[in-house]
Amino acid sequence: MTDDKNDDGLIFVLMERFEKFRLPRAISLKEKVDGGAVLDDYDVAFLEEVFSDSNKIKPLLDRHPEYQELATRVITLYGEITEKALENEKSS
Repeated sequence: MTDDKNDDGLIFVLMERFEKFRLPRAISLKEKVDGGAVLDDYDVAFLEEVFSDSNKIKPLLDRHPEYQELATRVITLYGEITEKALENEKSS
């Protein structure tokens, strides 16, 4: 199996996981922090996992620059969630 075929399968799995699990959770977290709430331990663990995974897929993104814009937008969303959560934490 070629690297391209391996990459295609991995990209498919990552996109499916993002669409079905991570994006809905990110939207939920964004709404939560935009509403003034702080993140609980489960939320923080989720974000830590996402940031860890983003470092692991960097080589894949380097090989497939067509996905870099999407990755940048996703990381920006998670960054906004984190920033707002920190603001909320300081305010409480």
